Amino acid sequence: MSSGTSTRYNFLIVFFVALGSFTYGFNSAISGSVLGLTSFLDYFNLSTSGPDAARSNRIIGANNGLFAGGGIIGCFLVPTLLDRCGRRLAIQLTTLICIISAALQAGSVHVAMLLIGRFLNGIGIGMIDVAVPIYQAEISPASKRGRMVGSHGFLVTKQAMAGWVGYGCFFITNPALQWRLCLAIQILAPLLLLVGSPWMPESPRWLCLKARVPEARDVLNKLHSSNSSQPEEDSLAERELRQIRVQLEIENQTTTSHGWKEAFSRPSYRRRLLYGFFLQCIAQSTGVLVVNNYQILLYDGLGLRGSIPLLLYACYNSLAAFMNWVNSLILDRFGRIRIMVGLIGCSLSLCGFTAMVAEFVGTDNKIGNGFGVFFLYLFVFFYGGSMDASSYVYCAEIFPTPIRAHGVGLSVAGLFIMTLIYTQAAPTAFAEVGWKYYLVFIIIPWIGAFVFQKLYPETAGLSLEEIAVLFGDEGVQHENLNSNEKASSSVEAGLSTDFGDKSQQSAIAEHTEMP
Repeated sequence: MSSGTSTRYNFLIVFFVALGSFTYGFNSAISGSVLGLTSFLDYFNLSTSGPDAARSNRIIGANNGLFAGGGIIGCFLVPTLLDRCGRRLAIQLTTLICIISAALQAGSVHVAMLLIGRFLNGIGIGMIDVAVPIYQAEISPASKRGRMVGSHGFLVTKQAMAGWVGYGCFFITNPALQWRLCLAIQILAPLLLLVGSPWMPESPRWLCLKARVPEARDVLNKLHSSNSSQPEEDSLAERELRQIRVQLEIENQTTTSHGWKEAFSRPSYRRRLLYGFFLQCIAQSTGVLVVNNYQILLYDGLGLRGSIPLLLYACYNSLAAFMNWVNSLILDRFGRIRIMVGLIGCSLSLCGFTAMVAEFVGTDNKIGNGFGVFFLYLFVFFYGGSMDASSYVYCAEIFPTPIRAHGVGLSVAGLFIMTLIYTQAAPTAFAEVGWKYYLVFIIIPWIGAFVFQKLYPETAGLSLEEIAVLFGDEGVQHENLNSNEKASSSVEAGLSTDFGDKSQQSAIAEHTEMP
Protein backbone atom coordinates (compact mmCIF):
# COMPACT_ATOMS: atom_id res chain seq x y z
CA MET A 1 0.00 0.00 0.00
CA SER A 2 1.33 3.40 -0.88
CA SER A 3 0.69 5.52 2.04
CA GLY A 4 2.43 8.51 0.64
CA THR A 5 2.92 11.97 2.01
CA SER A 6 1.44 15.02 0.41
CA THR A 7 3.09 18.41 0.41
CA ARG A 8 1.44 21.76 0.94
CA TYR A 9 1.88 22.27 -2.77
CA ASN A 10 -0.13 19.10 -3.39
CA PHE A 11 -2.99 20.32 -1.19
CA LEU A 12 -2.86 23.76 -2.78
CA ILE A 13 -3.18 22.35 -6.31
CA VAL A 14 -6.00 19.98 -5.34
CA PHE A 15 -8.06 22.72 -3.72
CA PHE A 16 -7.29 25.27 -6.42
CA VAL A 17 -8.54 23.01 -9.21
CA ALA A 18 -11.66 22.50 -7.10
CA LEU A 19 -12.71 25.93 -8.38
CA GLY A 20 -14.01 23.79 -11.23
CA SER A 21 -16.09 21.87 -8.71
CA PHE A 22 -17.38 25.18 -7.36
CA THR A 23 -18.32 26.13 -10.92
CA TYR A 24 -20.46 23.02 -11.29
CA GLY A 25 -22.12 23.44 -7.90
CA PHE A 26 -22.81 27.16 -8.26
CA ASN A 27 -23.97 27.02 -11.87
CA SER A 28 -26.32 24.10 -11.28
CA ALA A 29 -27.88 25.74 -8.21
CA ILE A 30 -28.15 29.32 -9.42
CA SER A 31 -31.22 28.41 -11.45
CA GLY A 32 -33.08 27.70 -8.22
CA SER A 33 -32.08 31.10 -6.82
CA VAL A 34 -33.09 32.97 -9.96
CA LEU A 35 -36.52 31.32 -9.92
CA GLY A 36 -37.06 32.92 -6.53
CA LEU A 37 -36.65 36.43 -7.96
CA THR A 38 -39.89 37.99 -9.16
CA SER A 39 -37.90 40.33 -11.42
CA PHE A 40 -36.68 37.31 -13.42
CA LEU A 41 -40.18 35.85 -13.67
CA ASP A 42 -41.62 39.21 -14.72
CA TYR A 43 -38.91 39.88 -17.34
CA PHE A 44 -39.60 36.60 -19.14
CA ASN A 45 -43.37 36.68 -18.46
CA LEU A 46 -43.31 33.60 -16.27
CA SER A 47 -45.87 32.75 -13.62
CA THR A 48 -46.06 29.91 -11.12
CA SER A 49 -49.84 30.16 -10.92
CA GLY A 50 -52.80 31.21 -13.04
CA PRO A 51 -53.49 30.58 -16.73
CA ASP A 52 -49.82 30.99 -17.78
CA ALA A 53 -48.52 28.49 -15.24
CA ALA A 54 -48.39 25.63 -17.77
CA ARG A 55 -46.24 27.65 -20.20
CA SER A 56 -43.99 28.79 -17.38
CA ASN A 57 -43.54 25.24 -16.11
CA ARG A 58 -42.54 24.13 -19.60
CA ILE A 59 -39.89 26.84 -19.81
CA ILE A 60 -38.59 26.07 -16.32
CA GLY A 61 -38.49 22.39 -17.23
CA ALA A 62 -36.67 23.18 -20.47
CA ASN A 63 -34.15 25.30 -18.58
CA ASN A 64 -33.33 22.40 -16.26
CA GLY A 65 -33.56 19.79 -19.00
CA LEU A 66 -31.23 21.59 -21.41
CA PHE A 67 -28.67 21.99 -18.65
CA ALA A 68 -28.77 18.26 -17.91
CA GLY A 69 -28.78 17.39 -21.62
CA GLY A 70 -25.74 19.57 -22.17
CA GLY A 71 -24.10 17.85 -19.22
CA ILE A 72 -24.57 14.45 -20.86
CA ILE A 73 -22.94 15.70 -24.07
CA GLY A 74 -20.06 17.21 -22.09
CA CYS A 75 -19.43 13.92 -20.29
CA PHE A 76 -19.00 12.11 -23.60
CA LEU A 77 -16.93 14.86 -25.25
CA VAL A 78 -14.31 15.46 -22.57
CA PRO A 79 -12.67 11.99 -22.29
CA THR A 80 -11.07 12.27 -25.74
CA LEU A 81 -9.91 15.77 -24.88
CA LEU A 82 -8.44 14.60 -21.56
CA ASP A 83 -6.49 11.77 -23.19
CA ARG A 84 -5.24 13.63 -26.25
CA CYS A 85 -4.55 17.10 -24.88
CA GLY A 86 -3.83 16.35 -21.24
CA ARG A 87 -5.74 16.98 -18.05
CA ARG A 88 -4.65 20.60 -17.65
CA LEU A 89 -5.47 21.81 -21.16
CA ALA A 90 -8.82 20.04 -21.05
CA ILE A 91 -9.68 21.87 -17.83
CA GLN A 92 -8.65 25.18 -19.42
CA LEU A 93 -10.91 24.63 -22.42
CA THR A 94 -13.88 23.70 -20.25
CA THR A 95 -13.50 26.90 -18.23
CA LEU A 96 -13.75 28.90 -21.46
CA ILE A 97 -17.04 27.21 -22.33
CA CYS A 98 -18.37 27.93 -18.83
CA ILE A 99 -17.37 31.61 -19.04
CA ILE A 100 -18.90 32.21 -22.48
CA SER A 101 -22.14 30.41 -21.65
CA ALA A 102 -22.54 32.28 -18.36
CA ALA A 103 -22.11 35.59 -20.18
CA LEU A 104 -24.85 34.58 -22.63
CA GLN A 105 -27.24 33.85 -19.78
CA ALA A 106 -26.50 37.09 -17.94
CA GLY A 107 -27.02 39.11 -21.10
CA SER A 108 -30.18 37.31 -22.22
CA VAL A 109 -32.91 39.44 -23.77
CA HIS A 110 -35.13 36.54 -24.80
CA VAL A 111 -36.06 33.14 -23.42
CA ALA A 112 -34.38 31.41 -26.38
CA MET A 113 -31.07 33.16 -25.65
CA LEU A 114 -31.32 32.15 -22.01
CA LEU A 115 -31.98 28.52 -22.89
CA ILE A 116 -29.10 28.38 -25.40
CA GLY A 117 -26.76 29.78 -22.77
CA ARG A 118 -28.01 27.26 -20.23
CA PHE A 119 -27.48 24.40 -22.68
CA LEU A 120 -23.90 25.46 -23.48
CA ASN A 121 -23.27 25.91 -19.79
CA GLY A 122 -24.45 22.35 -19.25
CA ILE A 123 -21.88 21.10 -21.77
CA GLY A 124 -19.10 22.94 -19.98
CA ILE A 125 -20.29 21.77 -16.59
CA GLY A 126 -20.47 18.15 -17.73
CA MET A 127 -16.90 18.39 -18.97
CA ILE A 128 -15.52 20.00 -15.84
CA ASP A 129 -17.41 17.62 -13.56
CA VAL A 130 -15.48 14.77 -15.18
CA ALA A 131 -12.09 16.45 -15.54
CA VAL A 132 -11.63 17.79 -12.00
CA PRO A 133 -12.02 14.57 -9.94
CA ILE A 134 -9.83 12.68 -12.44
CA TYR A 135 -7.06 15.27 -12.08
CA GLN A 136 -7.40 15.31 -8.29
CA ALA A 137 -7.28 11.51 -8.03
CA GLU A 138 -4.19 11.28 -10.24
CA ILE A 139 -2.13 13.72 -8.17
CA SER A 140 -3.25 12.56 -4.69
CA PRO A 141 -1.46 9.99 -2.48
CA ALA A 142 -3.50 6.91 -1.59
CA SER A 143 -3.68 7.70 2.12
CA LYS A 144 -5.30 11.10 1.54
CA ARG A 145 -7.15 10.56 -1.73
CA GLY A 146 -10.56 10.45 -0.07
CA ARG A 147 -10.00 13.81 1.57
CA MET A 148 -8.44 15.38 -1.51
CA VAL A 149 -10.88 14.17 -4.15
CA GLY A 150 -13.64 14.70 -1.59
CA SER A 151 -12.90 18.40 -1.94
CA HIS A 152 -14.62 18.12 -5.34
CA GLY A 153 -17.86 17.11 -3.64
CA PHE A 154 -17.34 19.75 -0.96
CA LEU A 155 -16.80 22.55 -3.47
CA VAL A 156 -19.70 21.28 -5.59
CA THR A 157 -21.92 22.04 -2.60
CA LYS A 158 -20.57 25.54 -2.47
CA GLN A 159 -23.79 25.93 -4.42
CA ALA A 160 -24.63 27.34 -1.01
CA MET A 161 -23.11 30.51 -2.43
CA ALA A 162 -25.81 30.45 -5.10
CA GLY A 163 -28.40 30.49 -2.36
CA TRP A 164 -26.80 33.42 -0.56
CA VAL A 165 -26.26 35.28 -3.84
CA GLY A 166 -29.95 34.85 -4.66
CA TYR A 167 -30.91 36.01 -1.18
CA GLY A 168 -28.66 39.07 -1.44
CA CYS A 169 -29.85 39.98 -4.92
CA PHE A 170 -33.45 39.92 -3.69
CA PHE A 171 -32.78 43.24 -1.97
CA ILE A 172 -31.32 44.99 -5.05
CA THR A 173 -33.76 47.68 -6.14
CA ASN A 174 -32.89 47.52 -9.85
CA PRO A 175 -35.07 44.67 -11.21
CA ALA A 176 -32.85 43.84 -14.20
CA LEU A 177 -29.68 43.86 -12.09
CA GLN A 178 -31.24 41.42 -9.61
CA TRP A 179 -31.25 38.37 -11.85
CA ARG A 180 -28.51 39.41 -14.29
CA LEU A 181 -25.99 39.77 -11.46
CA CYS A 182 -27.00 36.34 -10.16
CA LEU A 183 -26.20 34.76 -13.51
CA ALA A 184 -23.08 36.87 -14.17
CA ILE A 185 -21.40 35.66 -10.97
CA GLN A 186 -21.18 32.24 -12.66
CA ILE A 187 -18.21 33.68 -14.56
CA LEU A 188 -15.95 34.30 -11.53
CA ALA A 189 -14.84 30.78 -10.49
CA PRO A 190 -14.00 29.45 -13.98
CA LEU A 191 -12.22 32.73 -14.78
CA LEU A 192 -10.02 32.40 -11.68
CA LEU A 193 -9.29 28.77 -12.58
CA LEU A 194 -8.38 29.72 -16.15
CA VAL A 195 -6.04 32.50 -15.02
CA GLY A 196 -4.26 30.30 -12.48
CA SER A 197 -4.18 27.09 -14.52
CA PRO A 198 -0.78 27.69 -16.20
CA TRP A 199 0.81 27.11 -12.77
CA MET A 200 -0.92 23.73 -12.34
CA PRO A 201 1.28 20.68 -13.03
CA GLU A 202 0.18 18.12 -15.57
CA SER A 203 -1.04 14.79 -14.20
CA PRO A 204 1.97 12.48 -13.68
CA ARG A 205 -0.11 9.48 -14.75
CA TRP A 206 -1.06 11.14 -18.03
CA LEU A 207 2.60 12.06 -18.57
CA CYS A 208 3.60 8.42 -18.05
CA LEU A 209 0.83 7.35 -20.41
CA LYS A 210 2.46 9.58 -23.05
CA ALA A 211 5.99 8.28 -22.17
CA ARG A 212 7.05 11.67 -20.75
CA VAL A 213 8.71 10.06 -17.74
CA PRO A 214 11.21 12.82 -16.74
CA GLU A 215 8.35 15.33 -16.52
CA ALA A 216 6.28 12.88 -14.47
CA ARG A 217 9.21 12.40 -12.08
CA ASP A 218 9.55 16.16 -11.57
CA VAL A 219 5.83 16.52 -10.86
CA LEU A 220 5.79 13.64 -8.36
CA ASN A 221 8.82 15.07 -6.54
CA LYS A 222 6.94 18.34 -6.10
CA LEU A 223 3.66 16.74 -5.08
CA HIS A 224 4.74 14.01 -2.66
CA SER A 225 7.46 14.29 -0.04
CA SER A 226 9.25 11.32 1.51
CA ASN A 227 11.73 10.41 4.24
CA SER A 228 14.87 12.43 3.54
CA SER A 229 17.08 9.61 4.92
CA GLN A 230 16.14 7.38 2.00
CA PRO A 231 18.37 7.28 -1.09
CA GLU A 232 16.89 9.05 -4.10
CA GLU A 233 16.11 5.81 -5.91
CA ASP A 234 13.99 4.65 -2.92
CA SER A 235 12.13 7.93 -2.42
CA LEU A 236 8.35 7.96 -2.41
CA ALA A 237 8.24 9.76 -5.76
CA GLU A 238 10.55 7.20 -7.39
CA ARG A 239 8.65 4.22 -5.98
CA GLU A 240 5.36 5.77 -7.05
CA LEU A 241 6.74 6.46 -10.52
CA ARG A 242 7.92 2.86 -10.88
CA GLN A 243 4.53 1.59 -9.76
CA ILE A 244 2.72 3.75 -12.33
CA ARG A 245 5.06 2.68 -15.14
CA VAL A 246 4.91 -1.03 -14.34
CA GLN A 247 1.11 -0.93 -14.08
CA LEU A 248 0.88 0.83 -17.45
CA GLU A 249 3.17 -1.80 -18.97
CA ILE A 250 0.90 -4.55 -17.64
CA GLU A 251 -2.20 -2.85 -19.03
CA ASN A 252 -0.58 -2.04 -22.37
CA GLN A 253 0.21 -5.71 -22.96
CA THR A 254 -3.47 -6.31 -23.67
CA THR A 255 -4.50 -2.78 -24.65
CA THR A 256 -4.45 -1.87 -28.33
CA SER A 257 -6.02 1.58 -28.06
CA HIS A 258 -7.27 4.13 -25.56
CA GLY A 259 -10.89 5.03 -26.21
CA TRP A 260 -14.50 3.99 -25.88
CA LYS A 261 -13.88 0.68 -27.65
CA GLU A 262 -11.12 -0.24 -25.22
CA ALA A 263 -13.26 0.82 -22.24
CA PHE A 264 -15.74 -1.94 -23.10
CA SER A 265 -13.16 -4.52 -24.21
CA ARG A 266 -12.65 -6.46 -20.95
CA PRO A 267 -15.10 -7.94 -18.46
CA SER A 268 -13.26 -6.19 -15.61
CA TYR A 269 -13.54 -2.85 -17.42
CA ARG A 270 -17.24 -3.37 -18.14
CA ARG A 271 -17.82 -4.21 -14.48
CA ARG A 272 -16.20 -0.94 -13.42
CA LEU A 273 -18.23 1.01 -15.97
CA LEU A 274 -21.41 -0.56 -14.64
CA TYR A 275 -20.46 0.15 -11.03
CA GLY A 276 -19.58 3.79 -11.73
CA PHE A 277 -22.68 4.45 -13.81
CA PHE A 278 -24.98 2.73 -11.31
CA LEU A 279 -23.45 4.64 -8.41
CA GLN A 280 -24.11 8.04 -9.99
CA CYS A 281 -27.62 6.99 -11.02
CA ILE A 282 -28.42 5.97 -7.45
CA ALA A 283 -26.98 9.22 -6.11
CA GLN A 284 -29.46 11.17 -8.22
CA SER A 285 -32.27 8.73 -7.45
CA THR A 286 -32.33 10.08 -3.92
CA GLY A 287 -34.22 13.01 -5.45
CA VAL A 288 -31.52 15.51 -4.49
CA LEU A 289 -31.66 17.57 -7.67
CA VAL A 290 -35.44 17.53 -7.88
CA VAL A 291 -35.50 18.89 -4.34
CA ASN A 292 -32.76 21.42 -5.16
CA ASN A 293 -34.11 22.70 -8.49
CA TYR A 294 -37.70 23.01 -7.29
CA GLN A 295 -37.03 23.86 -3.66
CA ILE A 296 -38.12 27.49 -3.95
CA LEU A 297 -41.40 26.32 -5.48
CA LEU A 298 -41.75 23.74 -2.70
CA TYR A 299 -41.45 26.48 -0.09
CA ASP A 300 -44.08 28.43 -1.98
CA GLY A 301 -46.33 25.38 -1.81
CA LEU A 302 -45.75 25.21 1.93
CA GLY A 303 -47.06 28.76 2.23
CA LEU A 304 -43.73 30.58 2.66
CA ARG A 305 -43.39 33.92 0.86
CA GLY A 306 -41.02 36.82 0.17
CA SER A 307 -37.34 36.48 1.01
CA ILE A 308 -37.92 33.56 3.41
CA PRO A 309 -37.72 30.83 0.70
CA LEU A 310 -34.43 32.28 -0.55
CA LEU A 311 -33.04 32.40 2.98
CA LEU A 312 -34.06 28.80 3.65
CA TYR A 313 -32.57 27.75 0.30
CA ALA A 314 -29.26 29.38 1.21
CA CYS A 315 -29.19 27.72 4.64
CA TYR A 316 -30.06 24.36 3.07
CA ASN A 317 -27.10 24.54 0.69
CA SER A 318 -24.80 25.74 3.47
CA LEU A 319 -25.65 22.62 5.46
CA ALA A 320 -24.96 20.53 2.35
CA ALA A 321 -21.51 22.10 2.02
CA PHE A 322 -20.68 21.48 5.69
CA MET A 323 -21.73 17.82 5.52
CA ASN A 324 -19.68 17.29 2.36
CA TRP A 325 -16.66 18.65 4.20
CA VAL A 326 -17.32 16.16 7.00
CA ASN A 327 -17.75 13.43 4.39
CA SER A 328 -14.37 14.16 2.80
CA LEU A 329 -12.63 14.07 6.20
CA ILE A 330 -13.92 10.62 7.18
CA LEU A 331 -13.70 8.81 3.83
CA ASP A 332 -10.13 7.61 4.35
CA ARG A 333 -10.80 6.51 7.92
CA PHE A 334 -14.09 4.65 7.58
CA GLY A 335 -14.02 3.67 3.91
CA ARG A 336 -16.21 4.53 0.95
CA ILE A 337 -18.83 1.78 1.09
CA ARG A 338 -19.77 2.10 4.77
CA ILE A 339 -20.39 5.80 4.33
CA MET A 340 -22.35 5.50 1.07
CA VAL A 341 -24.79 3.08 2.68
CA GLY A 342 -25.87 6.12 4.72
CA LEU A 343 -28.07 7.14 1.78
CA ILE A 344 -30.80 5.14 3.57
CA GLY A 345 -31.08 8.23 5.76
CA CYS A 346 -32.08 10.21 2.65
CA SER A 347 -34.99 7.84 2.09
CA LEU A 348 -36.18 8.06 5.69
CA SER A 349 -35.95 11.86 5.65
CA LEU A 350 -37.93 12.05 2.43
CA CYS A 351 -40.59 9.85 4.03
CA GLY A 352 -41.10 12.50 6.68
CA PHE A 353 -41.07 15.33 4.15
CA THR A 354 -43.56 13.55 1.90
CA ALA A 355 -45.92 13.02 4.83
CA MET A 356 -45.79 16.73 5.66
CA VAL A 357 -46.43 17.74 2.05
CA ALA A 358 -49.32 15.30 1.72
CA GLU A 359 -50.97 16.54 4.90
CA PHE A 360 -50.17 20.23 5.17
CA VAL A 361 -49.28 21.69 1.75
CA GLY A 362 -51.62 24.56 0.91
CA THR A 363 -52.69 24.97 4.54
CA ASP A 364 -51.68 27.58 7.12
CA ASN A 365 -50.54 24.95 9.64
CA LYS A 366 -47.22 26.39 10.78
CA ILE A 367 -46.16 23.31 12.73
CA GLY A 368 -46.74 20.98 9.78
CA ASN A 369 -44.99 23.32 7.34
CA GLY A 370 -42.15 23.74 9.80
CA PHE A 371 -41.63 19.99 10.03
CA GLY A 372 -41.65 19.86 6.22
CA VAL A 373 -38.68 22.23 6.15
CA PHE A 374 -37.00 20.25 8.95
CA PHE A 375 -37.17 17.02 6.96
CA LEU A 376 -35.68 18.79 3.93
CA TYR A 377 -32.72 19.80 6.06
CA LEU A 378 -32.44 16.29 7.49
CA PHE A 379 -32.41 14.96 3.93
CA VAL A 380 -29.41 17.06 2.89
CA PHE A 381 -27.68 16.22 6.18
CA PHE A 382 -27.65 12.56 5.13
CA TYR A 383 -27.04 13.17 1.44
CA GLY A 384 -24.09 15.48 1.99
CA GLY A 385 -22.67 13.23 4.66
CA SER A 386 -22.93 9.99 2.70
CA MET A 387 -23.17 10.33 -1.08
CA ASP A 388 -22.03 13.61 -2.59
CA ALA A 389 -18.25 13.54 -2.08
CA SER A 390 -18.12 9.73 -1.79
CA SER A 391 -19.62 9.07 -5.21
CA TYR A 392 -17.05 11.25 -6.99
CA VAL A 393 -14.14 9.75 -5.06
CA TYR A 394 -15.18 6.19 -5.86
CA CYS A 395 -15.80 6.81 -9.55
CA ALA A 396 -12.49 8.66 -9.97
CA GLU A 397 -10.40 5.86 -8.45
CA ILE A 398 -11.81 2.55 -9.76
CA PHE A 399 -10.68 2.94 -13.39
CA PRO A 400 -7.16 2.23 -14.74
CA THR A 401 -5.26 5.13 -16.28
CA PRO A 402 -5.79 4.15 -19.97
CA ILE A 403 -9.59 4.32 -19.65
CA ARG A 404 -10.02 6.55 -16.59
CA ALA A 405 -11.29 9.53 -18.57
CA HIS A 406 -13.84 7.44 -20.44
CA GLY A 407 -14.89 5.54 -17.31
CA VAL A 408 -15.48 8.65 -15.25
CA GLY A 409 -17.16 10.30 -18.24
CA LEU A 410 -19.69 7.49 -18.55
CA SER A 411 -20.22 7.38 -14.78
CA VAL A 412 -20.93 11.11 -14.46
CA ALA A 413 -23.14 10.90 -17.55
CA GLY A 414 -25.35 8.69 -15.38
CA LEU A 415 -25.75 11.64 -13.04
CA PHE A 416 -26.93 13.94 -15.82
CA ILE A 417 -29.10 11.28 -17.47
CA MET A 418 -31.02 10.69 -14.25
CA THR A 419 -31.15 14.43 -13.64
CA LEU A 420 -32.71 14.91 -17.07
CA ILE A 421 -35.26 12.15 -16.48
CA TYR A 422 -36.28 13.25 -13.00
CA THR A 423 -36.33 17.02 -13.55
CA GLN A 424 -38.23 16.73 -16.83
CA ALA A 425 -40.78 14.46 -15.22
CA ALA A 426 -41.08 16.66 -12.13
CA PRO A 427 -43.42 19.44 -13.41
CA THR A 428 -45.90 16.95 -14.88
CA ALA A 429 -45.54 14.53 -11.97
CA PHE A 430 -46.15 17.22 -9.37
CA ALA A 431 -49.19 18.42 -11.32
CA GLU A 432 -50.66 14.94 -11.84
CA VAL A 433 -49.75 12.91 -8.74
CA GLY A 434 -48.39 15.55 -6.37
CA TRP A 435 -46.50 14.24 -3.35
CA LYS A 436 -46.66 10.64 -4.63
CA TYR A 437 -43.78 11.49 -7.00
CA TYR A 438 -41.46 11.40 -3.99
CA LEU A 439 -42.19 7.70 -3.47
CA VAL A 440 -39.75 6.96 -6.31
CA PHE A 441 -36.95 8.59 -4.32
CA ILE A 442 -37.97 6.82 -1.13
CA ILE A 443 -37.74 3.30 -2.60
CA ILE A 444 -34.68 3.39 -4.90
CA PRO A 445 -32.03 4.33 -2.26
CA TRP A 446 -32.73 1.07 -0.41
CA ILE A 447 -31.89 -0.88 -3.57
CA GLY A 448 -28.69 1.12 -3.98
CA ALA A 449 -27.59 0.61 -0.39
CA PHE A 450 -28.09 -3.15 -0.70
CA VAL A 451 -26.06 -3.34 -3.94
CA PHE A 452 -23.23 -1.21 -2.52
CA GLN A 453 -22.95 -3.36 0.57
CA LYS A 454 -23.04 -6.69 -1.28
CA LEU A 455 -21.13 -6.06 -4.51
CA TYR A 456 -18.90 -2.97 -4.34
CA PRO A 457 -15.26 -3.55 -3.25
CA GLU A 458 -13.70 -1.15 -0.74
CA THR A 459 -10.95 1.03 -2.22
CA ALA A 460 -9.84 3.18 0.72
CA GLY A 461 -6.10 3.28 1.31
CA LEU A 462 -5.13 1.58 -1.96
CA SER A 463 -3.19 3.31 -4.71
CA LEU A 464 -4.91 3.72 -8.07
CA GLU A 465 -2.71 0.93 -9.43
CA GLU A 466 -3.52 -1.49 -6.58
CA ILE A 467 -7.27 -1.10 -7.09
CA ALA A 468 -6.98 -3.04 -10.37
CA VAL A 469 -6.78 -6.35 -8.49
CA LEU A 470 -10.13 -5.78 -6.80
CA PHE A 471 -11.73 -6.06 -10.24
CA GLY A 472 -9.76 -9.10 -11.40
CA ASP A 473 -6.85 -7.39 -13.18
CA GLU A 474 -3.15 -7.61 -12.37
CA GLY A 475 -1.95 -4.90 -10.00
CA VAL A 476 1.35 -3.59 -8.65
CA GLN A 477 2.18 -2.96 -4.98
CA HIS A 478 4.76 -0.34 -3.94
CA GLU A 479 6.86 -2.60 -1.77
CA ASN A 480 7.13 -5.29 -4.43
CA LEU A 481 9.02 -2.95 -6.73
CA ASN A 482 12.05 -3.05 -4.41
CA SER A 483 12.22 -6.62 -3.16
CA ASN A 484 10.45 -9.85 -4.04
CA GLU A 485 11.46 -11.32 -0.71
CA LYS A 486 9.32 -8.77 1.11
CA ALA A 487 6.36 -9.14 -1.22
CA SER A 488 4.13 -11.39 0.81
CA SER A 489 4.73 -9.74 4.18
CA SER A 490 4.57 -6.23 2.72
CA VAL A 491 1.23 -6.80 1.08
CA GLU A 492 -0.27 -8.46 4.13
CA ALA A 493 0.95 -5.65 6.36
CA GLY A 494 -0.29 -3.01 3.95
CA LEU A 495 -3.71 -4.58 3.78
CA SER A 496 -4.25 -5.31 7.48
CA THR A 497 -7.02 -2.77 7.71
CA ASP A 498 -10.71 -2.63 8.36
CA PHE A 499 -11.36 -2.10 4.66
CA GLY A 500 -12.34 -4.84 2.24
CA ASP A 501 -12.69 -8.55 2.83
CA LYS A 502 -10.08 -11.30 3.16
CA SER A 503 -10.56 -12.52 -0.40
CA GLN A 504 -9.75 -9.07 -1.79
CA GLN A 505 -6.62 -8.85 0.38
CA SER A 506 -5.46 -12.31 -0.71
CA ALA A 507 -6.05 -11.40 -4.35
CA ILE A 508 -3.80 -8.37 -4.11
CA ALA A 509 -1.10 -10.34 -2.33
CA GLU A 510 -1.20 -12.99 -5.06
CA HIS A 511 -1.18 -10.62 -8.03
CA THR A 512 1.35 -8.04 -6.87
CA GLU A 513 4.47 -10.21 -6.62
CA MET A 514 6.74 -9.02 -9.40
CA PRO A 515 9.02 -11.44 -11.31
